[in-house]
Amino acid sequence: MNQELTDWVKETSIASGFTSVGITSAGDHNFSQDLNNFLSKNYHGEMSWLEDRKHWRSSPSTLWPEAKSIVMLAESYPSPKNNTTPDQGEISAYARGRDYHDVVKKRLKKLGRALIEKAGGEIKVFVDTAPVMEKPLAQAAGLGWQGKHGNLLSRELGNWFFIGSIFTTHSLIPDKPMTNHCGSCSSCVEACPTEAFDANGQLDPRKCISYLTIELAGPIPHELRKGMGNRIYGCDICLNACPWNKFEASNVDEKLWHREELISPNLKDLLQLDDASFRQMFSGSPIKRAGWERLMRNCLIAAGNSNDRSLLHIIEPYLSTESQTLAEAAQWAKDQLNG
Repeated sequence: MNQELTDWVKETSIASGFTSVGITSAGDHNFSQDLNNFLSKNYHGEMSWLEDRKHWRSSPSTLWPEAKSIVMLAESYPSPKNNTTPDQGEISAYARGRDYHDVVKKRLKKLGRALIEKAGGEIKVFVDTAPVMEKPLAQAAGLGWQGKHGNLLSRELGNWFFIGSIFTTHSLIPDKPMTNHCGSCSSCVEACPTEAFDANGQLDPRKCISYLTIELAGPIPHELRKGMGNRIYGCDICLNACPWNKFEASNVDEKLWHREELISPNLKDLLQLDDASFRQMFSGSPIKRAGWERLMRNCLIAAGNSNDRSLLHIIEPYLSTESQTLAEAAQWAKDQLNG
């Protein structure tokens, strides 16, 4: 294993703009048992790709047998610092800036090219969409630990950061895995308004607001709608509840800064978007991936929770739309506003 190259990778990672870096060996991991246990409970819901590609997720060596080391990197983003009112839509903090897939991947590729220029070899870079078990790998690399809310936590960064990875054919010196520092704290579990954690404290994504607003197609279960409040894309409640956020990073790429129009958008304005204006407003944003219909469904649920009867005339056109999902959500919203 190469100490000099390992040091260079870490120094260059920070110099290139990443907030934190850790390394783990590619051949030391097998996630089959935990993954199969998760899938056996049907916790993946409509996220069929988790099961379809589970053979690749089971271990990094299955995904790329030639890989010897994995460089795990953290990219910080701004936390939410505003309070929305019921007539405004709440968008998760990570989705208020540029699409992180593009921002983080561009930085990963630049770092990867520098590594090849420095020492040769081969690399593959991944951000979120690949069949990589990023969070357990990041914990193995010492980047942080998986909190009770399922997200990665760091004593230096809190939980406001993205994760990216560089698989490499170089043998780098691995870091020590990070131990869990949640202790007896259960703030995140207790804060969840849809009670998305099971009796063992494990997150059931099918009840999670992030899953409901982003991954779920079709109608949202009625029993979970009130708990959604005005959250129209993602949810930060369990993240916000974590005491470790007092160590939030301050050095954030300006591309990930919150766009003003996405901080507290009015439901009245959002519900008047058509597909073209939706695409224009959310150009370069991860929200665009969800599509117009899914966001309008979420906005209708939020409207129903708003107690703002001035939204009734905005909701009215959706009652006769061709989309059964939107028509049903509009009727629900109307019924809520009419008491």
